Amino acid sequence: MNIHDAHREKMAAQLKEWNAQINLLEAKVGKAGADMKVRRAEELVRLRATQSAAAEKMKELEKATGEAWDQTKETADKIWDDLKSGVAAAHSKFK
Repeated sequence: MNIHDAHREKMAAQLKEWNAQINLLEAKVGKAGADMKVRRAEELVRLRATQSAAAEKMKELEKATGEAWDQTKETADKIWDDLKSGVAAAHSKFK
């Protein structure tokens, strides 16, 4: 396995974990009162949009090679950081 494959596998596993965490947050919001649902719904929409962008970057990484891979990875890493901090922030607000 080369380094690109290992990196993609790591990213795919992390994306799967974040999906599960977002699902859990959605379940918590579903059980919350109306006011909480309204306040947190927008945040969940943003998380899902970032998650979708991350999934698209994963597809691009699967096809990219050479310099294009490096550029795509750099963008993917930024999206990953955004998703990571978004999920963490959402968890802290939903406690």
